[in-house]
Amino acid sequence: MDTASLRWRKSRRSNPNGACVELAPLPGGRVAMRNSRHPDGVVLIHSAAEFLAFLLGAKDGEFDDLTDRDRAGPQ
Repeated sequence: MDTASLRWRKSRRSNPNGACVELAPLPGGRVAMRNSRHPDGVVLIHSAAEFLAFLLGAKDGEFDDLTDRDRAGPQ
């Protein structure tokens, strides 16, 4: 798949050093995902159902324990 012509975007919350995940819509509701630091690297393709499940889980806080802030413990 030629991914160069896709309309890639990243979160407004992305940090300025470019360490971001970029997403691009695909036909049929699928979503392409790549590392912004490696635009010519691996591209993961997720079905609409997979991506929706991830978004809903993120919104519900299911992955909050994976952030550095939560792993750092009391300060």
